[in-house]
Order: sequence, then structure tokens, then C-alpha cells
Amino acid sequence: MQELATGYGLIEGPVWDPARGVYFSDVLGGGIYLLDRSGEVSLAVPKRRGVGGLALHQDGGLVAGGRDIVHVNLADHSMRVLLAQTAAHGAVGFNDLTTDAHGRVYAGSIGFAVFKTEEMKPGNLYVIDGAGKARQISDGVLLTNGLGFSPDGRHLYHSDALRELIRVYDVNEDGSVGHWRAFAATGPGSVPDGLKVAADGSIWVADAHNGRVAIFEPDGRHRRDISVPRPMVTSLCFGGDDLRDLYIVTGSWQGPSETCGTIYRLRSDVAGLPLPLARV
Repeated sequence: MQELATGYGLIEGPVWDPARGVYFSDVLGGGIYLLDRSGEVSLAVPKRRGVGGLALHQDGGLVAGGRDIVHVNLADHSMRVLLAQTAAHGAVGFNDLTTDAHGRVYAGSIGFAVFKTEEMKPGNLYVIDGAGKARQISDGVLLTNGLGFSPDGRHLYHSDALRELIRVYDVNEDGSVGHWRAFAATGPGSVPDGLKVAADGSIWVADAHNGRVAIFEPDGRHRRDISVPRPMVTSLCFGGDDLRDLYIVTGSWQGPSETCGTIYRLRSDVAGLPLPLARV
């Protein structure tokens, strides 16, 4: 496992761009960054805080979470709101997100200020379609985190961090989902955070309290763990030309400093799934 970059507060939302490298955010410190293919880090979008999820857009921009779900123009940093916090019932913002084969964007809302001592209120799951229309498709997510589709697109996996489990939904043709069911429990004291799905259908889940990436079989059985040097493992993505470079990102909780958020890379024994471009 190679350390590529450090010095951030809480890294989230890593997404692989084959042309450029890995985009990622610093939730607490602000900004969206690019770790390019040569290993250099540059600021791609200044200031924006609270970004828990990113996706590439077909026009060369990004879709980013935060207070609202927005489209970001990387040339001039202008932003267009795709789903406003005020349009999502009870939401204080949005966390992780993903895309499906049709270019729709799926994002979970947060119902309380996570870093303050507030009563925990559940959020919801939304989909934004190609015409830009957003609709709620599930509810009761206590703390929404990672989202990812099975290789055939028929199932959507969803981390519910404070319930210590991964949900799974059956996906309908129109982008809606059926009632969720428990896919896998991640264990007492775990906080399932970002997740990605590999080409073999396995589900790879960052655990934000236990210094690991937990890997589950398509039937929910636990395959194995990857140990990570920092305890707060927040997310991951597959990259490289063969999608077998596994990028793992962390926050600074229980680390040696408040700015020890780090990006690691190691070679995976299985390739990841390429993520479709957003087309909303």
C-alpha cells in the first residue's frame, strides 16, 4: 500500500477520470482536488465544503454533493443546481452519490448535522433523471453513505452508516427501486461509508471506524478485509488503465493530527466496474 498524498481533513468522493486521474474532496477543509496520473495534486474547484460524493459528467464537468447536488463546470467553477436542499424533505444536505447506465444520478440526503450534537433524523434516497427531474425513491436512511450498482444494473447497494448495514434494492426500468432489504451487516462498532462494486460483483465497503475496507460476496457473505493504516477509512475507487489500482481515502479522526487525511493506492486482485458518466 503506497501513500500518495496527505494533509487533508476529511477526504471523500474519490472518482477515477481515465484522462486525468482521481478527483476527490476535502469535506472539512473545502475544495475539490485532482490527483493526476503523474502523482501531482492540484486544486480543481476551490472552497466548496461538505462534498461527500462526486461523479463525472458527460460534458467534462462534475456532479458534486454538499448542501445541494450541483453540476460543476471545471473551466470556470460555475455551478448549476440539480437538486436543491430545499426540494428534499427534511434535508440539511446530500452525501455520497453514484450513476447508472442511463446516466441518472442517485444521491442520499442527510436529515441532521452530522458533526454537531443534533437529534439523528433519517434521510431519503433520490434519483435525478436525464431531463433533470428529481424524485424520492426510498426513505428511512439514518446516515446515507456509499452507493453502487451490481454489474448487471439490477441491484443498488447503499451504506446506512449508523445502522451498521448495507441495504440492497431491486432496480426498476424507470430508475425507481423496490423496498430495501438488508444485504450485509458490517458488525458492531462499524461505520460503513463509501462503497464500490467490482467486476466480479463483489462489494467493497470503507469502514470509517475500523481501519479497513470490507469486501462482501454478491450473496452478502464476508470475503475478507483490507487493513488501512488510518482508522477513518471513508471511501475508495478503482482506477488505472485496467481498473485494478485501488485508491483508498481517509479522514483524520483518531489519527496523529487533524490534517492526516490520506490517499493510498494498492493493486487489486480484481478489477473495478467503470462508472457511467452522468447525463442529467
